[in-house]
Amino acid sequence: MIARRTLLTGAAALGLARRSAASEAKVLRVGTQKGAAILMAERQRRGLESLLNPLGIDVRWAEFQFGPPLLEAMRTGGVDIGLVGDTPPIFAQAAKSDLLYAAAVPSGLSAILLPAGSTLQTLRDLKGKRVAFARGSAAHNLTIAAVEKAGLSFSDIQPISLAPADAAAAFEKAAIDAWTIWDPYYALYQTRPGVRVLAQSTDIVPQNSFFIASRSFVEANPAITTKILGEFSQISDWALTHRAEVARLVTDGTGMPFDATSRAIDRSPFQVLPITQDFVQAQQDVADRFQRLGVIPTHITVADQVWLWRPET
Repeated sequence: MIARRTLLTGAAALGLARRSAASEAKVLRVGTQKGAAILMAERQRRGLESLLNPLGIDVRWAEFQFGPPLLEAMRTGGVDIGLVGDTPPIFAQAAKSDLLYAAAVPSGLSAILLPAGSTLQTLRDLKGKRVAFARGSAAHNLTIAAVEKAGLSFSDIQPISLAPADAAAAFEKAAIDAWTIWDPYYALYQTRPGVRVLAQSTDIVPQNSFFIASRSFVEANPAITTKILGEFSQISDWALTHRAEVARLVTDGTGMPFDATSRAIDRSPFQVLPITQDFVQAQQDVADRFQRLGVIPTHITVADQVWLWRPET
């Protein structure tokens, strides 16, 4: 049983669902990231529009380079639901953002990449090196976990905070010693001449992604939120058996090479799941790691901001 102070129970959700139509959404604003395969496929196939337009709800999409700006847009009212990695909601919750974990998505691969000419061989060799990652992203958590796995402290490396596009430019010029990055960027750069993989996320720490929703949107629209998550689950199930088509959709939507998107899509688990105690504990471990290092100022309780999605049958 997941303990939380702010769980929307079935009875509460039913009561909210009975609110007048005036309190319900007329627009759904979806935040996505470059190469987020589930949402790229959803956007291209217009499944949400087919589901929600007949209910009088318009769908608007906004693309972000990575998770923290997406959740900042949610905090200021510009996004209702979006897909992010494990770390952005931790930072957002620490900043008192009123968000809810709505569904879990087991992550695809991330990795620590080495530029051409690097002589590093093990995670311990990162000591004293310039390691780039996007602050507040899943790559931030992976970098810390990798350093700890090597028996080092975070202060033993030179952390370089760079958004993916800026990190890519620095990586190509060997202006950094290592780059922690997720798919599809990982898939794009792993085959570049001389580039090596120091470690993959699966060798370091389990990671998940999450559909995060604005609490105000969910509380006003519990039935619609259930339908939205159901649609995401359906497109995910479809993607499992249509990986080549998903890769083409992502390529069309991002302009990234088909061979890179195919590598990323082929290793994506494609699942959309209700939040369980295991997911909550994994997130709590992330939060505790950042608090221990003083990166976030106070203890947070992940379970306080979980919405219990009950898929329609």
